[in-house]
Order: sequence, then structure tokens, then C-alpha cells
Amino acid sequence: MELYHPVKIGKLSLPGNLFLAPVAGYSDRAFRSICAECGADFAYTEMVSSEALTRNNEKTENLMARAPNEKAYAVQIFGGNPETMANAARIVLERTTAECIDINGGCPVPKIIKSNAGSALTRDPEHLYKIVSSVVEAVEGKVPVTVKFRLGWDAEHITWKECAESALKAGAAAITMHGRTRAQGYEGKSDWNALAELVKFVHEKTDSKIPVFGSGDAFTPEDAKRMLEQTGVDAVMFARGAMGNPFLFTKTREFLTKGTISEVPVEKRIQAGFRELALLVEDMGELSACRDARKRFCAYSKGLEGGAALRKEIVAAESVADYKTIFSKFL
Repeated sequence: MELYHPVKIGKLSLPGNLFLAPVAGYSDRAFRSICAECGADFAYTEMVSSEALTRNNEKTENLMARAPNEKAYAVQIFGGNPETMANAARIVLERTTAECIDINGGCPVPKIIKSNAGSALTRDPEHLYKIVSSVVEAVEGKVPVTVKFRLGWDAEHITWKECAESALKAGAAAITMHGRTRAQGYEGKSDWNALAELVKFVHEKTDSKIPVFGSGDAFTPEDAKRMLEQTGVDAVMFARGAMGNPFLFTKTREFLTKGTISEVPVEKRIQAGFRELALLVEDMGELSACRDARKRFCAYSKGLEGGAALRKEIVAAESVADYKTIFSKFL
């Protein structure tokens, strides 16, 4: 099979296998829209609290908004209570047009773990089974349910195999693994050997060849190619590598299909940043959007001439006009 190829998640068919991961504080509809424009085949919302969703928290509901150009997307939910997760899944179906619901079993942040969610689920694969099965039952086959988890809690507690078994038994339509433990956070190296083992394990366990997606240390087109070749995963999930660099999808598709990588002009990069900012302004008003966009434009400006000086100005920007002044020489 070609390295760049279509993917099926249950009844959902996707044109390719380059995905945007759920990234807290980043994967909103504005960023996902630009990534879709640049060739992302599928994207996940940032994680949505099942507790907040079932309490009708307006901010939480905004996290689930679909980008205008998304042909398909997934809403990722997290929580430690199976009943609440089931109710949250029903709300996702009622209030969005998402084609997939993903369950977060990988977030290493302490406040998430305290609620027995995120990476806490790697410590208790039986509880992971209860969470996944409750969501699968709740959606009644309307959309596929997928799961993302890590290698395990720490180096002494590597539980990916047990987690995969629980997810499959509960009816998950796809599995994503980040090749680090909860203890590693985002430090050290992602274990791609474990990813390759997971692919074999899942394929041995299922006749239907449920897809496995890889996450961790995919920052360049070359990384994506190596991950696909070395591990056999069905899709690559970009996370931090796509921040300020949505053209990573464009370049990776070109590299996988043609073996070449075309450079993106600086002007085009900055213009993408302004399209992202325009969507943010629509969603949260100019002042909040411009403050939120500081981290984004700092990422977009990496590698630019005089980047350090630019970033000093960016972190003080409070209006679209401010950004236009800052980047005037690049537009």
C-alpha cells in the first residue's frame, strides 16, 4: 500500500492518513480550519470535559464548533465517570455534526488525572473498558468511537497492551497511541517500537483490521514517512509540529506522494496566520482573539529574520491593526 492512503474508521471514510491531534488550548475551529485548508485529512477538537458538557457550560460547547471547511472531524471527550461520559457523548451527537467521538486516555495533566481521566485510565484498563463501552452504547452506532492513550503510567507500568485489549473489547473503532508514558510528559523520545508492536497486536486480535494511529515525535515530513514505514500505523497524528506550521500537512503529502518538499514562502505563512486570526475574532471578539493569537504568531514567526524582536512586539499585540503593523514587511 502507498504510504499516503485513505483510512476507514468504522463507517467513516477519510481521503488520507495525515491527522491533526487534539491539542489543549490550540485545536479550536480556527486552527483546524487552516490545517484543513493546508491538507489535514482529519482533525480532533481539543479535549472537552464530560462534566462541564453535562452541566451545559457554554465555553465547553464552543470547543466543539465545526470549522467551516472541515469535511469530517472528531470531538474528543474526557472524564472518569462512565455514566457522565455516556451522557456527554449523547450531547455531542445532539449539538454537533461530528463524524466521530474520541476518548482521551492520554492527557498527563494532574488536574485531569485527579478526576480519574486522561492518563489515569492507563493505570486501570478495566475502568477504561467501562468508559469506552458506555460511550459506544450511548452513540448506538451513529458514529464510530475511538480511543487515544499512552504507553502506560510510567516505565514500571507499561500497560498499552491491556489498554488496547480493553478498548477493542469495548467496541472502539480505532486506537491512537502516543509513544510516551504519563511520567515522561513530552520529554524523552516516543517509543515507535511499541507502536509497531501495537499495530501487530491489534491486527492479530481483530479480523476487521481496526486502524491504529501513531502520535509522538512527528515534526517533519521525514518523521511521518519514517513512522509509517517503521511502525505500520495507518495514520500519522501531528500535534506540536503543526503549531504555527499548518503547511506541515501540505509538505508531508507532497513528500509521501512525490518524494519532494516545496518550501512555503514567508508571505504565505503569515497570511495563513491572519486567516486563523480572522476566525478567532469571529469566535471570541477582537481583544480576546488577539491575545490568544500571540502564542500562534510567535509560532508562525519562527525562523523569520529578526524573529526575536518580532516576538517582543507580538506578545503586546491587542488588535488586528497591531498585527498588521508588526508583519507589514512580510505581507
